[in-house]
Amino acid sequence: MAQFKAVFGLKDGKSYQKEISGDDAKAFIGKKIGDVVKGEIIGLTGYEFQITGGSDTAGFPMRSDLPGPTLKKILAINGVGVTNKSKYLSKKKKGLRTMKGMRTRKTVAGNTIYEKTAQVNLKVVKEGKQSLAPPAAEAAPAAQ
Repeated sequence: MAQFKAVFGLKDGKSYQKEISGDDAKAFIGKKIGDVVKGEIIGLTGYEFQITGGSDTAGFPMRSDLPGPTLKKILAINGVGVTNKSKYLSKKKKGLRTMKGMRTRKTVAGNTIYEKTAQVNLKVVKEGKQSLAPPAAEAAPAAQ
């Protein structure tokens, strides 16, 4: 059974999380990065979301330029899942520097959501009437 977390990013920089499982999660399977999804699928009427990324159960990030729902080892220079870390070039040159053109072999997930996807990142395209923020927990009375 498919189950994952959806992270909704708002225009003001705040983000909210919601656990999605069952039939709601099955509606996301097969969607790709860049697709627009209606909020009615997950019980948020009036909202529209754009899929911007995600990761699978092992933590491998989804890349938009890699088709399909599988894991692949790619040789990448930059982009999602790759950081050009600073390295010591030699003992004569002091300090850390990034190396131009440095390529790294990385395992990344494809651009399609599948059963092993653990998290899906969504950008709000159209806002609805209700708030995405979970209701605030009632403050417990102070113990004396």
